Amino acid sequence: MIATWVYATVSVFLVSVISLIGILTISIREDKLKKIIYILVSLAVGGLLGDALIHLIPEAFEESGNSLKASLFILGGVLCFFVMEKFLRWRHEHYSEQSDNKIHPIGYMTLLADALHNFVDGLLIGASYLVSLPIGITTTIAVILHEIPQEIGDFGVLLHAGFSKRKALWVNYLTATTAVIGTILALFIGSKVSDLSNLIVSFAAGGFLYLAGSDLVPELHKENTISKSLVQFISILLGIGLMVLMTFLE
Repeated sequence: MIATWVYATVSVFLVSVISLIGILTISIREDKLKKIIYILVSLAVGGLLGDALIHLIPEAFEESGNSLKASLFILGGVLCFFVMEKFLRWRHEHYSEQSDNKIHPIGYMTLLADALHNFVDGLLIGASYLVSLPIGITTTIAVILHEIPQEIGDFGVLLHAGFSKRKALWVNYLTATTAVIGTILALFIGSKVSDLSNLIVSFAAGGFLYLAGSDLVPELHKENTISKSLVQFISILLGIGLMVLMTFLE
């Protein structure tokens, strides 16, 4: 049991460190970085849609003995993110009149979705190590490979929302720590984790669909040139393709 805790803790730490992949952009000038943000946002759209439709929703229906419950939690994720964005937009408009806060609500929505996703990853890592060490290790590798494109896309969205590069790195890392909470919870509740993780997976899928379709895609439509639209489309396909590739590693 001690070995399980050690392996799981080290694994979730490695997954959390992936959130700092955006540090690779620190040396890039701000003006140049802004020119490629639309590519990162497009990659995030493909990653979120692919993750929800290729991984999370099929897993939710497969693991759940009640398809209606899974569907309702997916819809619950969509509606909850709708309500939360309404609140964030109201707060943004209310306080922007009294301060210099220029952060777009989409940035906070991305952080919320990322925190929830990382929590689910933590649950899955902890649960897999409860099965066996080899399964725990392979699951960790899959999660790490899955996180890299997602974190790159999320970092681009945060920059697009108005965060500075350093602040985007910091808040992105904070959301990654929810994976640690998920792993600890999974190790503590043991056999009950499957039900809990399945409900969270369904909820997260709804949130990802809302975030991609309602927030990010409209942002992409602000670029109307044929060349940039083509790059956006290819980047979305690339994000989806990466999610398809992950199916061979599960």
